[in-house]
Amino acid sequence: MSVPKITAVGSIGLDTVTTPAGSREEMLGGSVIHFAVSASFQTRVGIVGVVGDDFPAKEIAFLERRGIDVRGIETIRGGRTFRWAGSYMNDLNAADTHSTELNVFARFEPKLPAEYARAPFLFLANIHPQLQLHVIGEMGGKAYRICDTMNLWIRETRDALRAVFKKVDMVIMNDGEARMFTGEGNLIRAGKAMLSFGLDYCVVKKGEHGAMVFGRKGFFAAVPAYPVERVVDPTGAGDSFAGGFAGCLARLGRTDHAAVRQALRWGSIMGSFNVADFSCDRFRRLKDAQLRARVKEFDAVCGVR
Repeated sequence: MSVPKITAVGSIGLDTVTTPAGSREEMLGGSVIHFAVSASFQTRVGIVGVVGDDFPAKEIAFLERRGIDVRGIETIRGGRTFRWAGSYMNDLNAADTHSTELNVFARFEPKLPAEYARAPFLFLANIHPQLQLHVIGEMGGKAYRICDTMNLWIRETRDALRAVFKKVDMVIMNDGEARMFTGEGNLIRAGKAMLSFGLDYCVVKKGEHGAMVFGRKGFFAAVPAYPVERVVDPTGAGDSFAGGFAGCLARLGRTDHAAVRQALRWGSIMGSFNVADFSCDRFRRLKDAQLRARVKEFDAVCGVR
């Protein structure tokens, strides 16, 4: 069996979402899904997650068509898949959660196929920090480790999250999470403060205002968001950003400053495709020529030749 370039661990679910553009029920969702589908346009991803036997077979087939390795998806017989329902009627940057059903995800214990442990990159989606620490132990010390988080873990599991940050090479978080964790109101100070954990880089997402990355020895880079005139569904935008970002690093096989600058652009581009339709539906229709055209257009916006 082949070794994926990225091993990615996180939630797999079925989402019900309402936005000003409409409403959809029981759509493909979850942090590791949005990440992997986005990253799959550049590299091979192996995903680790859990579903019930009610998870649609057609969605597994979609992941396989994208070249995603699904050996790490565990199916619990007689169980129900994680479900989330929410809306963005008041603010497209913040979801109102109506219901969360953890179901089989409540007992999630990541199990990595042997080949996954040899992947050169590891992405830890915003699962519980103790699960992130468990996966880090399973991977050993060779993979380049990238993690995401969320405000829930910052509020409730700060000590465990600190332990995670000390064991990874890069953290991707949004601006509110960076401020919340560090206690710094200024994003520049917040990003620099995150480096005190020994990180190579801290990436700070700012939604429609782009993203920044802070690195050792004063490294700093920033990109705008790709201009999207109509946002249909922002669910999974941050995970799609992370997929574009980490997918670029895995494709290049490097994590130097030049690679990170290029990865920032890819993160913004893939996030822009994600929000253009519900679930992963824009990615289902995305052609390589369309992707190349947007990369070229965005590079022109950023002044890249």
